[in-house]
Amino acid sequence: MIEILGLSGSLREGSFNSALLRCARENVPTGARIDVASIRDIPLYDGDVEGRSGVPAPVAALKERIVAADALLIVTPEYNNSIPGVAKNAIDWLSRPVADIPRVFGGRIVGVIGASPGMRGTFAAQLAWLPVLRVLGTRPYFGATLYVPHAARAFDAQGLLVDAADLERLRAYLHGFVAYIAQARPAA
Repeated sequence: MIEILGLSGSLREGSFNSALLRCARENVPTGARIDVASIRDIPLYDGDVEGRSGVPAPVAALKERIVAADALLIVTPEYNNSIPGVAKNAIDWLSRPVADIPRVFGGRIVGVIGASPGMRGTFAAQLAWLPVLRVLGTRPYFGATLYVPHAARAFDAQGLLVDAADLERLRAYLHGFVAYIAQARPAA
């Protein structure tokens, strides 16, 4: 079984990106599973806190979940044409101490998708993630893209994608992402 850890880059209860992550979990191909994690309990990064107390427990626990997974799926909002602060903050904490970066992120396959009320979806945010993923030494999945635009109309009241074309694009993305993970895994 391919294990994917999914992270929504939003804290909002009615987040379109959390809804997209739940839709991804429900539509992942057979042979793979998406485990949804949260960044809600991760405090603002403070080097003084890290120096005094080390990595907070919620960060340490999330790091271990990433390490245990075959891949990471970041479902990102787009704020002001870039990465949401809470998501970047989580990654900043997850990369501490620096010596842990290779264990947590080195060579890790990462997919990035997202939904936004705007007409370009999360195009700019996904581009903004690339330098971060590069410096962490990840292996981003570039086989497909998924930017869900007009998110306020894309989801129903239960958080399900209402447009069959959006759902099909999500399924196609996940199929390619899982295939990429499978080809990268060592033979059993």
